[in-house]
Amino acid sequence: MPMHDWTRVPDGIFHAFHNSWITHLQEALNAGLLPSSYYALGEQRSGDIEPDLLTLRSEDSDEPVGRAAAEEENGGMIAVAEAPPRVRLVERAEEIAFYLSRQRRLAIRHVSGDRIVALVEIVSAANKHTAQTLEDFVDKIVASLREGIHLLVIDPQPPSRHDPDGIHGLIWERLLAGRHRRSPELPLTLVSYCVSSPITAYVEPLSVGSPLIDMPIFLTPTHYILAPLEETYTQSWSGVPQRWRRVVEGGG
Repeated sequence: MPMHDWTRVPDGIFHAFHNSWITHLQEALNAGLLPSSYYALGEQRSGDIEPDLLTLRSEDSDEPVGRAAAEEENGGMIAVAEAPPRVRLVERAEEIAFYLSRQRRLAIRHVSGDRIVALVEIVSAANKHTAQTLEDFVDKIVASLREGIHLLVIDPQPPSRHDPDGIHGLIWERLLAGRHRRSPELPLTLVSYCVSSPITAYVEPLSVGSPLIDMPIFLTPTHYILAPLEETYTQSWSGVPQRWRRVVEGGG
């Protein structure tokens, strides 16, 4: 199923679709795509408009693991060295971004574990409504990356005057990782960030009508799973009322 033009409908319609997509992604990941020591959970933070999809560890990761346990832990994951994600662009941060991400800090963690290792964010029109809302969103993304959390960002919204090179361009610039120039023909973006040395972005630009590909969600700097974006998008689309499907598809 191709990506639709969500600018044709009120924000509330995309909000409902967004929530459904998060739910179906959560179901797909928890149904066997994630290794047994991980789980996904949709969660709405205070002040956020839509929920995020959190990928969490269910066990305390500070305990030492042997080789056999590590192999079992990685079961179901894909090694980057063996099968790099198939996207149009792979961008690696410039050296200065690596050193910024290596700055020391004092972290206090709960002994029970449940450590966040990855986030999935779906960008809404509300995130780009003003310069301030966009800055708040990008701040959240950059802060997560600097905390060592991998991210998958799905941006079905066209660039605004606040992000002329798209959401990835703004994030990449904020990380001091270099300059990203979007293609005018492919204004929408799927991008997976791997917190490695340096931070690496796997970018799939697309447009309205482009098919959705499965995108990587990194669980470690060297291993990832594939998020079934087209499958879950299609499931969510089936729940959109016919009246609004016609509007999204340009039928009025």
